[in-house]
Amino acid sequence: MAETDEDAVAADDALYVLTAVLLTPAQFPSVLGDDYPAACAALGLAPLADGYGLVLGQDGEGARWTVVTDDVSLVAVAIASWDCGMEYELSPDERSVVAALPGWPLAVAVAAPGVPAPHDPDPETGDGPLLSPPDTTVWGPAQRRLGADEIAVQWSTWREQVDDAAFAQPGAGEPDSPGAEDESDAAASAQSGHSGVRRVLAEVRAYLETPPPLGRVRSSFAPGAARTLRADGPGWSLVARTDDIAFVLLDEEPGEVLPVGRGRELPALLDALDKMAVRPN
Repeated sequence: MAETDEDAVAADDALYVLTAVLLTPAQFPSVLGDDYPAACAALGLAPLADGYGLVLGQDGEGARWTVVTDDVSLVAVAIASWDCGMEYELSPDERSVVAALPGWPLAVAVAAPGVPAPHDPDPETGDGPLLSPPDTTVWGPAQRRLGADEIAVQWSTWREQVDDAAFAQPGAGEPDSPGAEDESDAAASAQSGHSGVRRVLAEVRAYLETPPPLGRVRSSFAPGAARTLRADGPGWSLVARTDDIAFVLLDEEPGEVLPVGRGRELPALLDALDKMAVRPN
């Protein structure tokens, strides 16, 4: 059957969905920012309480587009179905579409079949400036946050590389001296008493007194009765299990992952963070 002009227009307007992600206070692409408002600001969006779904795809000419929808449940169901290996046709209702943003804010390794290779559309045709993934080829905030993401997902692998003996406190029976308790606790909490780790722990404690921007502290599922905690701040990321240790990454320490032992203080700190953290619905 010959293609009519109307068919051609419809094909150009169609979005070939490649992937989707959630942008909510409890679950957002951390590569975009240290917290939920920052991630929204990176896309020019207002930080709505219920969040958004981001649908990444190509139009009929192959151009990259990010469709923003406020139908978070629809996108969540699609992602869950794909994760289970099930097919799910994600097609947000036009009434739920908040914006059609040119480009992709995240790197996507696949492309739609039967259309030209992914390329940037004319920015003037979208609802905002052209989006592009943050530069993660060099160490910086984006790569630091991606590193923390990897540790959270691959916790067992990273945990196996840590020798708990490194966190051993001074043996029983050793004489106490003024300040010895504080020093031994610091040695148990931070390997080599790293000044950067001390700073991070101090800033995390401050979150308990002055709540940070939404999404700076998040809690997600972990095996058993534990929770996986994620906290971020200016120049640092922390990943922890409420029943175990923590890891710290710093902007000023390229590629370094600094383990933080339980000590006397960390368990209570993690429990307090878990109580204030936002959680996925």
